[in-house]
Amino acid sequence: MNNEEISIEQAAQLLDKQGGLFTEIFKHGSLVVEFYKPDKVDLQQPHDRDEIYVIASGSGTFSKEGARREFKSGDFIFVSAGVEHRFEDFTDDFATWVFFYGPVGGENFLLI
Repeated sequence: MNNEEISIEQAAQLLDKQGGLFTEIFKHGSLVVEFYKPDKVDLQQPHDRDEIYVIASGSGTFSKEGARREFKSGDFIFVSAGVEHRFEDFTDDFATWVFFYGPVGGENFLLI
């Protein structure tokens, strides 16, 4: 799917239609955009590329390398490739945009 313009509502409808916890919305070069809505528990594992979350709706706690912080709709969260992270204690309406980009290993890998 390659939607150059899509609303939160349209992304949520697409996810509902396809089923599952996430759906790919857009792809361009190394950039992949997904819409993610976990059900009660976030079971994701560290990813092999850098990623950005922009919270679409809801609130909760975000854990990254053991540090926890509150999040809410509209917040921006960056996670480097390979870093342990997850959403915890989130509201039922929680959903987020996920932006994966760059090379496997993350952009810091290129600086070594």
